[in-house]
Amino acid sequence: MKDKLFADKDFLRRLFNLTLPISFQALMLALVAACDAVMLGRIEQNSMAAVSLATQVQFIQNMMLCAVTGSISILGAQYWGKGDKKTLHKIFGMSIRIAFVISLLFCVACVGFSGQIMMIFASDEALISIGASYLRIAGWSYLLTGFSQCYLGIMRVTEHADRCAIISSGAVVINIILNGILIFGLMGMPALGAEGAAIATLISRIIELIWAVVSSFQKDFIHPALKDLVVRDVLLFKDYVRCGLPLAGAAMFWGVGFTSYTAIMGHLGADSAAANSVAAVVRDLMCCVCDGVSAAGGIIIGNELGAGNLERGKLYGQRVSKMSVFIGFISTAIILAVTPAVVNFIILTPVAKQYLIGMMVIMAFYMIGRCINTVVINGVFGAGGDTLFDIYSLAVCMWCIAVPLALLGAFVFHWPVLAVYACTCVDEVGKLPWVFYHYKKYKWVKDLTR
Repeated sequence: MKDKLFADKDFLRRLFNLTLPISFQALMLALVAACDAVMLGRIEQNSMAAVSLATQVQFIQNMMLCAVTGSISILGAQYWGKGDKKTLHKIFGMSIRIAFVISLLFCVACVGFSGQIMMIFASDEALISIGASYLRIAGWSYLLTGFSQCYLGIMRVTEHADRCAIISSGAVVINIILNGILIFGLMGMPALGAEGAAIATLISRIIELIWAVVSSFQKDFIHPALKDLVVRDVLLFKDYVRCGLPLAGAAMFWGVGFTSYTAIMGHLGADSAAANSVAAVVRDLMCCVCDGVSAAGGIIIGNELGAGNLERGKLYGQRVSKMSVFIGFISTAIILAVTPAVVNFIILTPVAKQYLIGMMVIMAFYMIGRCINTVVINGVFGAGGDTLFDIYSLAVCMWCIAVPLALLGAFVFHWPVLAVYACTCVDEVGKLPWVFYHYKKYKWVKDLTR
């Protein structure tokens, strides 16, 4: 089949129609962190840094939930391509059960042990105190996150990505508005600072879940019946575990690894933590497009593989992979262009500003590897259930190279802050040759349906 990347209007239309709402949803979610950083940054540097460190807990939870939503995307996309709605209901019910257990554990940890958790991320007493007060409130929202992510995940694979984006975006807008009111004390409310940001997060999560549940009962939407929550399908469960366990392992490797980076930078001082917090927000905003293409490409490729069109799925994988390279270089250019504006807008100490400039430049080139790896590993490989590769690449590139380098640089050799930050970025670059080699094996070209 001849590759006509920009000539195949049907492929581009499908990809665009999925990428746009998914990327917009990711952008809106990233904007919550951005608004927290900007609003709290307008009050004081410590509040911004503390909340950024505290939300690393939710970051780890989201990584764990990625195993659930990833399984929905992989198996759901293939069974939707096959036209098997009955199995989709079973996948939905299975996902909700697992997501509940994960969310409950994180809620209990954050509400009951907030101070101890913050000690992992910071040594500064002020940062620990502010972050703990945030977690005690925001922790309740983590209980709801798993449910809402399951509902939104099933919407994405059943051609309701637009509704999924509307719900997430609506919740984000509410969160941002409440942030302004509760952080600064607008409309007669008391100025609550970091605690106000936590309350805003909790309220918006409640609204998001209610909205998602109500939407699921509309025509052509998938919603779990009581039997779906308790039914046992041994073969389907094995398929789910086969997809989900590697995703969970990769999520833990990546999530804990990234959180380790944040903790390392946090222990290098308040200036380092503040600069890293801003850089992380910019990174998350810039990753929205590659995340959207990854998710959308995975769904489209999965639809074709599940329908038995293996050659077409392979061709679509090639096209999506090529797009990831373009996205990476464009992201680099954008980050370099916005660096002066970002540095001048946020209130930081002179030292923190110098750190931020260096971090932005390093991150700009890191984005090339990040975009390619995200799209190819999570989107293309994941579409055919080739999820083990992610664990291997993370085990070697992150945990055998990047994390040890950053730890040694920070606590043994006492390298400059920017040198340590650069160490936290080498894993994505190190993966690239391995990713290209594995892609050519085409192990991801598989029909997983029964």
